[in-house]
Amino acid sequence: MCVQRDRVTQQGGTMDDGPGRERLRFTVLGPVRAWRGATPLAAGSPQQRALLAALLLRGGRTATAAELVDALWGDEPPHAALAALRTYASRLRKALGDDSEALVSESGGYALRPVDGRPLDLDHDHAEQFAAEAEKAKASGDRTRARELLDTALALWDGEPLAGLAGPYVDTQRTRLEEWRLSLTETRLELDLEAGCHAEVVSELTALTAAHPLRERLRELLMLALYRSGRQAEALAVYADTRRLLADELGVDPCASLSDLQQRILRADTELDAPPVIADCPDTSDQVFVRPQQLPATVADFTGRSAFVDDLGRQLATAEGSVMAVSALTGIGGVGKTTLAVHVAHAAREHFPDGQLYVDLQGAGQAPSEPEAVLGAFLRALGTADSAIPDGLEERAALYRSTVAGRRVLTLLDNARDAAQIRPLLPGAEGCAALITSRARMIDLAGAHLIDLDVMSPEEALTLFTRIVGEERVTSERQAAMAVVGACGFLPLAIRIAASRLAARRTWTVSVLASKLADERRRLDELRAGDLAVKATFELGYGQLEPHQARAFRLLGLADGPDISLAAAAAVLDLDIDAAEDLVESLVDASLLESAAPGRYRFHDLVRLYARACAERDEQPPSEREAALSRLLDFYLATAARMYALERPGDRLIDHMEATSYPGLELTDRQDALAWLFSEASCVLACARHATGPAFLRRSVDLLLLTLDLAESGADARQYEQANVRLLEAARAAEDQHAQARLHTSLTNVHTLAGRLDEADEHAKSAMLLGLAVGDPFSSSNAPNDRGIIAGEQKRHTDAEAYLNQALSAFRADNNEQSEASALCNLSRVHLDTGRTDSAIELAEQGIAIYRRLGAERRLANGMYALALAFTLADRLDDATVQLMKALTIFQQSRQRFWEGMTYFRLAEVELAGNRPADAANHAEQALTTLRGIGGEWWRANALTTLGRALHAIGHPSRARVCWQEALAIHDRLGSPEAITVRSLLAPMAAA
Repeated sequence: MCVQRDRVTQQGGTMDDGPGRERLRFTVLGPVRAWRGATPLAAGSPQQRALLAALLLRGGRTATAAELVDALWGDEPPHAALAALRTYASRLRKALGDDSEALVSESGGYALRPVDGRPLDLDHDHAEQFAAEAEKAKASGDRTRARELLDTALALWDGEPLAGLAGPYVDTQRTRLEEWRLSLTETRLELDLEAGCHAEVVSELTALTAAHPLRERLRELLMLALYRSGRQAEALAVYADTRRLLADELGVDPCASLSDLQQRILRADTELDAPPVIADCPDTSDQVFVRPQQLPATVADFTGRSAFVDDLGRQLATAEGSVMAVSALTGIGGVGKTTLAVHVAHAAREHFPDGQLYVDLQGAGQAPSEPEAVLGAFLRALGTADSAIPDGLEERAALYRSTVAGRRVLTLLDNARDAAQIRPLLPGAEGCAALITSRARMIDLAGAHLIDLDVMSPEEALTLFTRIVGEERVTSERQAAMAVVGACGFLPLAIRIAASRLAARRTWTVSVLASKLADERRRLDELRAGDLAVKATFELGYGQLEPHQARAFRLLGLADGPDISLAAAAAVLDLDIDAAEDLVESLVDASLLESAAPGRYRFHDLVRLYARACAERDEQPPSEREAALSRLLDFYLATAARMYALERPGDRLIDHMEATSYPGLELTDRQDALAWLFSEASCVLACARHATGPAFLRRSVDLLLLTLDLAESGADARQYEQANVRLLEAARAAEDQHAQARLHTSLTNVHTLAGRLDEADEHAKSAMLLGLAVGDPFSSSNAPNDRGIIAGEQKRHTDAEAYLNQALSAFRADNNEQSEASALCNLSRVHLDTGRTDSAIELAEQGIAIYRRLGAERRLANGMYALALAFTLADRLDDATVQLMKALTIFQQSRQRFWEGMTYFRLAEVELAGNRPADAANHAEQALTTLRGIGGEWWRANALTTLGRALHAIGHPSRARVCWQEALAIHDRLGSPEAITVRSLLAPMAAA
């Protein structure tokens, strides 16, 4: 898995070695410094520190006076060199204080030795130790540990070794230490590539090849990383640049391994494909490496199915070293497919030491899980960073198969719809296996071991019933117990529900339960009835609920989304939290609801469908159903409004939204508010998509406007857009122009973020016209602001300025201070593009002042971003960098991946302007990685153009050409005016 490497700041430790005495610590992998414990010691003048370094690097061996004079002054020592040497030694002893005996005089020379058996603590020694341990770990096959140790060793360097010192010995040692550092870095990068972290190391390798242009091993690693990242043309361009550079500088050809790699890339050698992801790679997330252990808990009272358990167990036990084993369990809902599969999977875990994956594919519902989304979740669970997960089903499936290759992973694909949904999710590797459950028989799934799971035998059914209810109660009423399991059709889920109800009622006898189940509708033939049998089984549990439990069951089934929080459930039920928890937990006890996590609940998809059918049949009058959904919508809307107020203080949207009758959560902390938004994203968007009726429409629209951060974060951009499109269709059908205006405003933002500027402008135009027609202050003020942004990006500066001034007037008339600040910052960009740099800075600073006064931290970052653009063109590059770095931190804390990526892009532009192309290339690569999948093709093309400029400046013209060609293809496809600029960059290359 790809994680951030934290810098090691403890250089060897500062712990006391004994009462009252602390260890001496020294560093040479940076400035030469000394400490006693945490207290710095005066190391003296550069020459005195050079003496200290020379002694430290000899590992306790004695250096003669002649050797030390030569080390400090070389062939031209001063007249009184020996006297100076003695003076430096005396001063070092004084600096060491109580540990002065560490500096030993012997045989006319000097040495640094341990004091009282306490060894000296030197960063160089620690680095050697970590590097040696890393080599051992690598040799033993523990690449994860090897990478961790190398990271620790490399983190001990603190800039240039022996910084600030001069002399022949120091110069030689500095070169040695730099070469050692580079060698360790290459080894760590090799391990990164072996771990499948190719996308993450491209930016680092680009910077390293710029700093060390003649080092062929780095070029080789960069080519491999680019190739595995799907950037074959750039990989080949690196080779072309290297061959040209070596010929010009040294008059030689590339080494054999580099030339061989080029040929292998040209013929798409499959052995170059990415190996399985086995460990942690550098990234900006806070994840840690784990082997996925996703299997749900097995039930303690698992009963029967011995033949199936043995059969499946044999299949899984022989998976190692053979082709992938696929077993598919088929049967009606409630027959126990999942229970059996989970039980077998747990028993087989020892055969799959690299992890077990699990997913509920929701195949029986109206919205089965998309294979593309499931593959994304699997790749993340297996350690792939979000930035390395490609878009598209085929690309994700290919990466998934590469990731599990060479690993032994068990995948449980539960509740599948059909074989088409399954095929992309199969590991396809030797040693891996897949267990599938489905209501549909997978006859078209090639190579699958098919198992038709029938209802339990009467003996198994009675055993299960007895284990839940208790042997004492069943033994005395065996005949009644058989009647009960017979009435359940021997269906495991129905038996479990009935037994759980009986177990919870100590005053009932088995005969009482049997009499309640005597109705023939409870004894339908399961194999013939299909879903009807499942419904009859659920009817058994539903019919035994108390009235308030039954109402809760019906109403909770109305809520869309993968699960529901306790607070949201309380809103649906119109109860306080404690009462709602008691009621919801009683449904969990009755096996009609699942506890997904503490404070969160979910229905099995078939149970949800049944619950809704019950609501339509039994919840009278129908207005009760609408009231429950209205409360849920109000809860989400009120909570989102509180989140929005914390996130965007001074914004007037919450004053123009629809009124709510039910309260939301009392959020007081900005980070807690963001955590709520992102944890509830799927549920909030599902609620908005579902609540499209006339009574709900405008509130659902406002809910989307309040949760715009979901689109800007990139995490839920697609679902957010789909919800907008569905509500817009409903608004048009209802001829609700107010709702249409706001949805066009929301969709403007969606398309702008994706770089689809023409579509964005069409929506903004509709928003402006409709907003003015219905007198909506939100739409009528935001639409011209959005049109100004779009016109500015399209270089229509006159239009942009007119729109933004219109927006500025509208925001001020509405007393919308935060949006006023936004318009000022947007207007700054127009002034900047039209040569008015001073006024651009002034406008951005006005916006920032408003943001600061309002305490709008998240929006303040956007103001800093705008000011940085102006500083860049004003050639105030250091000021621009300061603003961008501050903005970057805020965007990262706010989970705004789009703006994080754009900030990296602007940092790259600043570095280019400052003639630091290697740093620019690094930032441009980070921009491309961060914006992957969320920024749209137009933004990607701009980042590629900047990356090409940086690469060309550091002597990689062939790779620059590839970047520009890709950017040009995108701009031509989009019809973007930026194509002219890119063509001008490519023209000299074509002429050469």
